[in-house]
Amino acid sequence: MFKFRKRRAPEVTPGASASTTGSSGDQAERLLRRLEWTVLRRLDGQLQGDYRSLFRGAGLVLADLREYQTHDDVRHIDWNVTARMGTPYVREHQEDREVAAWFLLDVSGSMDFGVGQTKRELAAQAVGTLARLLSGRGNRVGALLFGGAAGRADQVIPARSGRRHVLHLLHTLLKPAPASGAAQPSLVTDLGALLRQAQTLIRRRSLLFVVSDFIALPGWEQALSQLARRHEVLAIRLRDPLEAKLPSAGLFWVQDAETGEQLLLDASDSGMRRRFEAMAQARESELRNTLAQAGVDCLELDTHEPLDQALLRFARLRKLASRLANGSAATSAATLRTHHA
Repeated sequence: MFKFRKRRAPEVTPGASASTTGSSGDQAERLLRRLEWTVLRRLDGQLQGDYRSLFRGAGLVLADLREYQTHDDVRHIDWNVTARMGTPYVREHQEDREVAAWFLLDVSGSMDFGVGQTKRELAAQAVGTLARLLSGRGNRVGALLFGGAAGRADQVIPARSGRRHVLHLLHTLLKPAPASGAAQPSLVTDLGALLRQAQTLIRRRSLLFVVSDFIALPGWEQALSQLARRHEVLAIRLRDPLEAKLPSAGLFWVQDAETGEQLLLDASDSGMRRRFEAMAQARESELRNTLAQAGVDCLELDTHEPLDQALLRFARLRKLASRLANGSAATSAATLRTHHA
């Protein structure tokens, strides 16, 4: 049975991406500065009115108490105050707009795949943009980095705010993974372990971004559903065009980036390419159905697509979904496809 394999990522020329030579701290500063001058400046002014639809607060906070009036909802009566004052009092609330956001980052071997730029580099751009967007409004952001080998997060970054904290997050994400011997290939990513750990560590209702290519062992679906019951969860799925369609390039070797398994493919065989595409499409459909059943919206990012366009399209779709949900209680959460038609 033909199995899905990932081609070894090509060499990246100096200056082509955020993973160029130099310390990860310098890379983080350059990347964030570039995002601020390109992506964030383009988004500025175009997300007005969309921020509320994109990121909801944790709940309601008490704003004031006042005497009951005839038009008030009796469900808002504060019975403790009413008993002390001898006359009915009602609570007035305002929405708590502060968002505590966490990035659950898959940094396993498959994330180093990509042509032009790797999925890990694209993840750093998406995380930097969203973290800066959130922290710029006074929200706190944290992260769990999961390499997959230890069965738990390799590093936990507490939720804080500010530009320096975003730089620290990017610095950690861009830091090269420790070199491992070729004779000891890593295991296939257990994404469920990361989701279960997040459920244990993150107690207060938060906004969670699951940043991954979702190439992982089966069984993470239940953990994602449980996480979505407590928190607002958004999936950021990273992909490369070569994972969906092979070029007619003759014979070449491909290697699984996580297990190290190698396979010789004849890409000139049209039948083999069709089977590959059929398997990729079946996986796409299954993944979207899984996310939809869990009530998790999905932002799909391609390594060849400008990030700002994907984010703006996602903002429009999510705002539309919010309006539909407000208009009909029966409207269920659906996976929002953000790749271009």
